[in-house]
Amino acid sequence: MSDGDGVRPRSGPPANIVKCSQVGLWLREIFEHFGLRSFPKTSGSKGLQVYVPLNTPTNYEATKAFAHALAQLLEQDHPEMVVSDMKKTLRTGKVLVDWSQNDEHKTTVAVYSLRAREHPTVSTPVTWEDVERTFKKKDASLLVFEAPQVISRFEKIGDLFAPVLTLKQRLPDLKGVAGGAAKEPQRIEIAEADEHHPDPRKAARKKKSGAKKPARKKSGKI
Repeated sequence: MSDGDGVRPRSGPPANIVKCSQVGLWLREIFEHFGLRSFPKTSGSKGLQVYVPLNTPTNYEATKAFAHALAQLLEQDHPEMVVSDMKKTLRTGKVLVDWSQNDEHKTTVAVYSLRAREHPTVSTPVTWEDVERTFKKKDASLLVFEAPQVISRFEKIGDLFAPVLTLKQRLPDLKGVAGGAAKEPQRIEIAEADEHHPDPRKAARKKKSGAKKPARKKSGKI
């Protein structure tokens, strides 16, 4: 059983973690749309990983379908930047939202792991403010950390990834498959609700502000 859902925006050459930051921010807006907290960390390479802790009963079938839906939604809304297909020929200059990592047979770099490089970088938990700053300044170096920096950050702000171990959340109900087609589990509620709103941020705002008031019931005799 899996205890969390995660997606990995990974850049294809010549894209970099700045583009990943933009996609990560879009993902955050979608998660907030569902009332889910998410936690970003760097891969220690050129990718950004976004974790949604669940710590409630679930399975890889559910988390993988949900992550796939998000990847396809972002690819549909931002085809110039996002791709959900692993084929390297499609990834040039784009960000792959790697939904396939939600699988018991897959591995991913653990938080605080050193990467085997001449200057070993670290897979580092970061704040969404760090991600926003990187995207705003278009400076990929702001999300590159070596061991001394990570230790200093930990001593100053603590373990940003600690809530991932304990925070309990649940995925949205996957019964809301668009059209009820069992062969298309990736078309869950958000894909149906937001298909006319390319920007997930706008979709989330519209949902909050555009809720219809319940119709007044007509009085009748019993």
